[in-house]
Amino acid sequence: MRIRILSICILILCAMAPSANAQTKDVEAVKATIIKMFDGMRAGDSSMVASVFLKDAPMNTVFTNRNGEVVRSVGSLDRFLNAVGTPHPEVWDEQISSFNIQIDGDLASAWTPYKFYLGDNFSHCGVNSFQMAKLGGQWKIMYIVDTRRGTDCPE
Repeated sequence: MRIRILSICILILCAMAPSANAQTKDVEAVKATIIKMFDGMRAGDSSMVASVFLKDAPMNTVFTNRNGEVVRSVGSLDRFLNAVGTPHPEVWDEQISSFNIQIDGDLASAWTPYKFYLGDNFSHCGVNSFQMAKLGGQWKIMYIVDTRRGTDCPE
């Protein structure tokens, strides 16, 4: 009886292995998509950045203004791409400290704490929340919301 139960458990684990491998590949692909966006920002390459987005992806920021009020700022992908592609004296360097990626089928959510630097100068920190979809075999960013603050940044 024990051998039969052990055999069934082994069969179940073997059946699950391809699914786990596919999940790992998707996690790495989601991470690579996000890294490509930040590499494009550092390079000032708006085409590289655009390649990882759906064309109508909304962008939002939540922050505390000077009056101490929490507000939401609505951005647009077009304005973001224009800003990335417009020459600026300092490199825009968003440094990600970790990735928390959750996937269900063709939907992914990624939580990425960051610190943003203009050249060598610290600007702000916060967290990015990416919503992504796997379309045509490629992970694309379909929505970003981030937080921004100038203090209380994790080490």
